Amino acid sequence: MMYHLTDALTQIYSGFNLFQYLTVRAILGVLTALMVALLAGPYVIRRLSRAQIGQVVRDDGPQTHLVKAGTPTMGGALIIGSIVFATLLWSDLTNRFVWIAVFVTVAFGAVGFVDDYRKVALGNTKGLSAKAKYFWLSFTGFAAALALYFTAASPTETTLFFPFLKDVGLPLGAFFVLWAYLVIVGTSNAVNLTDGLDGLAIMPCVLVGSALGVFAYATGNVIYSDYLGIPYVEGVGELVIFCTAIGGAGLGFLWFNTYPAQVFMGDVGALALGGALGAVAVMVRQELVLVIMGGVFVAETVSVILQVGSFKLTGRRIFRMAPLHHHFELKGWAEPKIIVRFWIITLVLVLIGLSTLKVR
Repeated sequence: MMYHLTDALTQIYSGFNLFQYLTVRAILGVLTALMVALLAGPYVIRRLSRAQIGQVVRDDGPQTHLVKAGTPTMGGALIIGSIVFATLLWSDLTNRFVWIAVFVTVAFGAVGFVDDYRKVALGNTKGLSAKAKYFWLSFTGFAAALALYFTAASPTETTLFFPFLKDVGLPLGAFFVLWAYLVIVGTSNAVNLTDGLDGLAIMPCVLVGSALGVFAYATGNVIYSDYLGIPYVEGVGELVIFCTAIGGAGLGFLWFNTYPAQVFMGDVGALALGGALGAVAVMVRQELVLVIMGGVFVAETVSVILQVGSFKLTGRRIFRMAPLHHHFELKGWAEPKIIVRFWIITLVLVLIGLSTLKVR
């Protein structure tokens, strides 16, 4: 909105041209999202507490989590609101990538909202049925994938590129729709599985989202993309504002979510953030780099798959409990230690992912 307003105001005063620069708007995006989250956080927490929107702890989880029962949840609505507000305020609203990213975030958040509401209102730890959740996530994922496929302006936008290799890509054609759907929905569920400890999921989302912002900026710049040997996608640079908004909103939420948490993001936040990261990775053509940078999300998901598969096939469990962070809890690791170590691992993986910009 401000992008268009300041563009018109440049006719009156040339100084407003400053707000046309993508880097300036990206900085304003992160600051806006951060301030909205910090200022609105206490109010949101009070409202959730008064409405008795408290966390329902599963009876089959670690016993140390019983003390968390009643902590306000559904705080992910604060994250989504901050991201959307900052994005719409500073982005070019004629950009299709921006709207697709916002659509995925809000739609996935809506699915998570219904899931969380059923948990806290009905006291049902399972929330929305697995079939219903899968249907609506799939519907949104396919809608976004189809939108990207039919609006693609060049073959680059539907080609799978491999990290560390220069000019090596696999044209996906119509298969791009299925691939994009899997990345978006898969990332959403992976982040949701990771969100089990105070601040565990939000910081990796901040780190990965910020790194994807770097990829968005470089991918949308014809000079930088050519120099770095990465795909050029016209207009995708505008996503850097969306990515910095994720960073700002995430840091603002972490202020209240850090151990011991005053509020949890719930499915409304985890599904939305995961979907947002997956969608951005698809749009900047860095899905495989997302796998590297989001290694913690991948490990958490794989741990669940292995645990379920092993138990069904052999009757034995590989881990003491899945997802992976629960395994370390039952091994006696303190919760803050698990959280910080997972953050450190994510930081290292993000740096490896960023290195693919130059190592080709």
